[in-house]
Amino acid sequence: MKKIEAIIRPFKIDDVREALSEVGVRGLTLTEVKGYGRQKGHTEVYRGSEYHIDFLPKLKLEIVVTDHLVDIVIDTIVKTARTGQVGDGKIFVYDVTEAVRIRTEESGEDAL
Repeated sequence: MKKIEAIIRPFKIDDVREALSEVGVRGLTLTEVKGYGRQKGHTEVYRGSEYHIDFLPKLKLEIVVTDHLVDIVIDTIVKTARTGQVGDGKIFVYDVTEAVRIRTEESGEDAL
């Protein structure tokens, strides 16, 4: 099993969620986060004054899938979250050694 963490732009969440559902992802965790990468924030003008925004709002998706779905999920996220602009996000993949469904005590891939 693998855990996929994807940092994406907030306005892309509906498209990504629908696309993931179509490829067989049954659940995910969504967290609102702030951060910056190479773009180091940006400057906005509000009522004539300039403000530098250091941390940009993003969404972090956490998805645990079986090994055979990893490439499909990554491709799906990349295709649906990409705008072609700096700040589209990143995807990280981690090994998951165990999963347990608390309600039924199922473990491993059965818990997903």
